[in-house]
Amino acid sequence: MEVYLYHDAMRQVQSAIEDGTPISDWLIRSAHKILLGYGRGANQSPGQYKDEQNYLVDRAQRQILFIPISPEHLPVGMEKLFSFMENEKYEALIRTAMTHIEFEALHPFKDGNGRIGRMLITLMLWKLGKISAPHIYISGYLEQRRDEYVERMREVLKSGEWTEWIVFFLDALEKQAQHNLQIAEDIAKLYDQMKEEFRNVLSSKWSTVALDFIFGQPIFWNNQFTSKSGIPKPTAIKIAKALAENDLLTNIQPASGRRAALYVFEPLMEIVRA
Repeated sequence: MEVYLYHDAMRQVQSAIEDGTPISDWLIRSAHKILLGYGRGANQSPGQYKDEQNYLVDRAQRQILFIPISPEHLPVGMEKLFSFMENEKYEALIRTAMTHIEFEALHPFKDGNGRIGRMLITLMLWKLGKISAPHIYISGYLEQRRDEYVERMREVLKSGEWTEWIVFFLDALEKQAQHNLQIAEDIAKLYDQMKEEFRNVLSSKWSTVALDFIFGQPIFWNNQFTSKSGIPKPTAIKIAKALAENDLLTNIQPASGRRAALYVFEPLMEIVRA
């Protein structure tokens, strides 16, 4: 569910930016509201900035790593952050690296700051023209090197040591970009494989249309598929059922009342999560 919420938040934020909305206070809080709207963090004021002091804590060693800005100073801090994001004095990659640190230092929400902070990296790279679509996810690299990641950030916040952080950040982007190229190749191979499999399972002229929709949105509510895939609704219902019965779709949340079923195309998600 958390993966779905992240992708849903990213899709809606991307749509808003394409419509001309800047990366702003409203946009970030809207993404946070979606991201924490269900499950983990749903009781942590989704879409609202913190109203009490929070801390960055190393739970394993039971110590406070950093004390972020206080709630009363947060509005000014966020205003300065959004202003800096538009500052063309700094090259786009450098600006993105610095923005990430500043956002983590503000730590504006009760929960979900890490997820929103990493989403901001992708959005900035896309908005500043460094990637063609907001589809680079740096979280995997940062999680694999979490100790170094946290230590680099702490050094900036403690002593203003920006150089080592920026070198680490740029290296992370390079490694993630190389990894994404491999993922793209694996996805292309999977698409060719699934094109034949969908055709055999569905025996329908709509099999490639269904495949294209699912590759574009591998986690989806069934009513999205029936209304947005371009397939006639009665046929779309039968297709989703057939794909689920043949284990090509996984039902991760059954339909209930007026709520549609939630499906995931696991073969693609396994590649994306790798």
